[in-house]
Amino acid sequence: MSTHIPIVHPSGKVIPVSVNYFPHRKCNYSCLFCFHTDTSSKTVPLEEPKRGLKLLADAGMVKINISGGEPFLRAKFIGEIIQYCKEELKLESTGIICNASKVTMEWLDKYGQYLDIMGVSCDSFDDETNFKIGRSEKGKGVHTRKVFQVAEWCHDRNIMFKLNTVVNKYNWEEDLNDGIDEIRPFRWKVFQVLLLEGENKGPNALRNAEDLVITHDQFQAFLDRHAPQKEQNRLVPEDNEAMENSYLLLDEEMRFLNCQGGKKVPGKSLLKVGVDASLADAGWEPETFIERGGIFEWERAHPDGLEW
Repeated sequence: MSTHIPIVHPSGKVIPVSVNYFPHRKCNYSCLFCFHTDTSSKTVPLEEPKRGLKLLADAGMVKINISGGEPFLRAKFIGEIIQYCKEELKLESTGIICNASKVTMEWLDKYGQYLDIMGVSCDSFDDETNFKIGRSEKGKGVHTRKVFQVAEWCHDRNIMFKLNTVVNKYNWEEDLNDGIDEIRPFRWKVFQVLLLEGENKGPNALRNAEDLVITHDQFQAFLDRHAPQKEQNRLVPEDNEAMENSYLLLDEEMRFLNCQGGKKVPGKSLLKVGVDASLADAGWEPETFIERGGIFEWERAHPDGLEW
């Protein structure tokens, strides 16, 4: 793929190059800092997102990343979505961000051929820390083991494996270098805890992450400790300023979520008003997207050396 993808059309229209799609908000974990909490149980039939994603592809989308909630709570649904995106829409890159707990070899054997990137959220290789954060299901201390297992499955299938870590008060002093070297992600995204009103902050929020917030110096100390990963071109840091307005977030109703001002406000559904009008409500800053490294080598290679 080319890393020189235009994000603004000569006409001045913004091109939705890379979109993060949340098909639902349900999750089997209860991470304290989560900023896309279960404020809605709404799900939609498969044909609706297919129609919306077709509109986005026609408008210039080349990469989709599916997140949640936990996407694999609707495993067949997301499998059919990525198959559609690869076979019908011919997108360059398909990705999923999950917590690893519900990924199976059977799913990977059926749908893995359509998946470029498997991203897994993992904040610590110490399950005691994971318990404190809420990254566990019914108190089971298996998160770390499952993360390593899914990484191995992905490596075996030539799926690009990515790791996401949120740095917070429980893990900012940890050293993850040995685990990262073993798990071998092609990309390790390291985020600072982000507060969004109504999601993980405020009287109406389902989570309260205010106690987990760290200072800029603490975040930098974590990054400095993991400089070896930066030297290997794995570590990609994102502080709050980089995160807030640099992502195009699309909810289950095909609405972009505007995170300006520390909130997450849904706009008009692109199914009703079209892509251009929907993008106008998104609060997306293309220049910040570029500055944080939003465009990278995101298409996996075929085992024989050809691209998919």
